[in-house]
Amino acid sequence: MANSVYKINKGINKSIEFKGLKAQYIWYVAATIFILLVLFSILYFLGISQYLCLVIVGGIGFWVLKVIFGLSKKYGEHGLMKAMAKKMIPTVLRSNDRNIFQKPLKHNQYGKAATNSRNRRNNLPG
Repeated sequence: MANSVYKINKGINKSIEFKGLKAQYIWYVAATIFILLVLFSILYFLGISQYLCLVIVGGIGFWVLKVIFGLSKKYGEHGLMKAMAKKMIPTVLRSNDRNIFQKPLKHNQYGKAATNSRNRRNNLPG
């Protein structure tokens, strides 16, 4: 019997990779497979032909996997999260009151901004 050797540890601080997918995209594929399995079972229990179920689930699965592989190739390991975070940054900040810019902060004797004394455990310096 031949011994098979599988390389498990690819190195420190390197993300996992499987068939070209990196990091979170592996989880997206796993979730897709699970959802397609549930979809197939629902369609089959509704009485739809087994072959039609396979065509429907296979088509949706092919399309979703193509999209996931495309995202992995386009954005890489962390690029998709950065792109989504960039979309959440507001382009304009609107304020109807200028008082927040005109009132200076009150600093205590240590150079720190003063806090509410109720929020502190004790009022000892430092």
